[in-house]
Amino acid sequence: MKLTISKNELNDAIQQVAKAASVRPAIPILGGIKFDVTHQGVTLTASDTDISIQSFIPAETDETVIAKVDKPGSVVMPAKFFVEIIRKLPAEDVQIEVGDNYQTMIRSGSTDIQMVGLDPEEFPVLPSIEENEVLQLPGDLLKAMVRQTVFCASTSEQTPVLTGLLWNLTEGELKFVATDRHRLASRISRVDTPDGYRLSNVVIAAKTMVELSKLVPDGAGLVDIVVASNQVLFRLGHTLFYSRMLDGTYPDTSKIIPQSFKTELVLETRKLIDAMERAYLMSREEKTNIVRIVTLENGTIEISSSSSELGRVTEQLEVIRQSGEPLRIAFNSKYMLDTLKVIDSEQLVISFTGAMSPIIIRPADHDNSQYIILPYRTTN
Repeated sequence: MKLTISKNELNDAIQQVAKAASVRPAIPILGGIKFDVTHQGVTLTASDTDISIQSFIPAETDETVIAKVDKPGSVVMPAKFFVEIIRKLPAEDVQIEVGDNYQTMIRSGSTDIQMVGLDPEEFPVLPSIEENEVLQLPGDLLKAMVRQTVFCASTSEQTPVLTGLLWNLTEGELKFVATDRHRLASRISRVDTPDGYRLSNVVIAAKTMVELSKLVPDGAGLVDIVVASNQVLFRLGHTLFYSRMLDGTYPDTSKIIPQSFKTELVLETRKLIDAMERAYLMSREEKTNIVRIVTLENGTIEISSSSSELGRVTEQLEVIRQSGEPLRIAFNSKYMLDTLKVIDSEQLVISFTGAMSPIIIRPADHDNSQYIILPYRTTN
């Protein structure tokens, strides 16, 4: 194998695929990036068996030569070192030549580097997915839906299915749900779908969705999504992102959402975030993160937190609208802040059915997203 390729194009592609290379591989090949070089271009692939990313660099685009291929071939290069070395090469072009036993020479400007490559025949084969039906989502919508839900996914492997993001799609309505049993986020959106197209109990690891979001370009360009029996393929231009689905049935969370409320507050999102951040500073010192809200008769709420070592924070916040019974409730301030920071409206509604019932938070101007936080039982 021998080729000369644009350093910038190569660097961009390997930065993308390296996200799928295993950091601590059980076998060395899973910590590598596979090169497949033909006269049409260069295909780069990395896989840790849970996710696989493949990126294609065409030899030419718009009459601009990106790669000059002298000899097609394949090799696997150790990802961690290779990514760093390509990024720091001095010249605009990189020459890569593979000799016997996958001994690889990398030249750029006056720099010569010798690396030991690996046998590409040992590299895992990518999943085979039949593209019978393709769901297309605008990239900015996909990123927003992930950002507004993924933070609620569990980090505990005791219930692996809860470490994922649930996708359901029925009658053109796509819904993402994430929960760690203490809080829940859901986000829905109307999408264009093939006739009769449905998704049910598709669960993808939250950390995988975060990595995918980093690859999705900003803007409304379409992402192609193909769902197979246990794999999902995302196509982003010249990049393919494969993810294994999580095993198990995601719990039915619809039953925990109250349908009526005893107390409702409408608040300015930014002012509540600022007040909650001040209260959080004190509550985190106590390691409990507990903050309390008490409704007052003068159209305000009192937000307070305390630390046995540092003292107490108390402030009053004006309510835009308040209805229902007086309330005193305690909750995890970090969970509340995580939620408030993804609310995309200037005003929000917080609904309560009682001091020990779930807290419901949603934007004031639409019903596309909804969040639940379970309260704490406290002695005062």
